Amino acid sequence: MRPPLPLRSDFNADDLRQLAKQSKNADQARRLLCLASIYDGSSRTDAANLGGVTVQIIRDWVIRFNEEGPAGLINKHGGGVPSLLNDEHRKALKDIVDQGPIPAIHNVTRWRLCDLTQWIWEEFRISISTTVLGRELRKMGYRKLSARPCHRTRNVEAMEGFKKTSQPEWQKSKSKKLKEKP
Repeated sequence: MRPPLPLRSDFNADDLRQLAKQSKNADQARRLLCLASIYDGSSRTDAANLGGVTVQIIRDWVIRFNEEGPAGLINKHGGGVPSLLNDEHRKALKDIVDQGPIPAIHNVTRWRLCDLTQWIWEEFRISISTTVLGRELRKMGYRKLSARPCHRTRNVEAMEGFKKTSQPEWQKSKSKKLKEKP
């Protein structure tokens, strides 16, 4: 069995407890307290039990702590999947959305996300979902706007009959009437 990895010599248990107390990140504070117990002489197994993790995870924390210090114990975001569209694609998409569709060419009278995904496929051979395209358009500053629909068979004359023709009469508060009676 290999000996455990040594911890940095520029920190001690009290320093790590102080840093854990000041930390706003709960995971970092828990990791610092586990490492502080190792500085105090506890075994890696005891530190793992204290942190509720395995010994392998304690080893990973020790490696990160030795390389980066206390900041290495904060979780890092992986960055996610890179975007399918580059700046050239976004510029072309912005231009086509701003110009609007040409019905004779695009066979649509207004852009929908499914129409734009089809256009991107035809122009750049990039297969992109409507959800991802909607997210890209929101990042570019566009918002989905739709007019309130009007029913094609509505009757304007019948609507006039339902409108109020006179102003409502406001009633006085009953509390004033009650005060005047006694």
